Amino acid sequence: MVLSPQTDGGMGAFIRWITLTHTQRYHAHHRTTGYGHVYQGRFRSFPVQDDNHFHTVCRYVERNALTANVVKKAEDYRWGSLHNWLGGDSPIRLATWPVRRLPRWVERVNETLTEKEFKAIRHSVSRGKPYGNENWIEKMVKKHGLESTVRPRGRPKKLG
Repeated sequence: MVLSPQTDGGMGAFIRWITLTHTQRYHAHHRTTGYGHVYQGRFRSFPVQDDNHFHTVCRYVERNALTANVVKKAEDYRWGSLHNWLGGDSPIRLATWPVRRLPRWVERVNETLTEKEFKAIRHSVSRGKPYGNENWIEKMVKKHGLESTVRPRGRPKKLG
């Protein structure tokens, strides 16, 4: 999902509500109450610059069903935002984007991401590192105290 919280703490509260509600419904439907977690691990989030980096992340998200071989074209996934945007019958309500979709958006979504794009997004997902150009990343790191997301993992090497 690509989310933009309206208030501090809004995204965490929303994800908590979604996962709690879904977990309760799942356990009630499958009669597995008391049998453990449905979701394991915390959700991951990272800031995204409102430019072509945003488009790349949206392509990554909107083509998930295609990447998983659930559909032949990304817009065929009924529960996806692309299907909804094209006027499909999905119950999903979408907010306006902070930037305009690029021309030929559907074709772009159906194109495979480059290895560089894919690796950069996966790195941001795994580390919580802001996704954008270097100057913007530097500003976001300072603004939000995300220094650990840009440093190498592990203990610093001993000097001398």
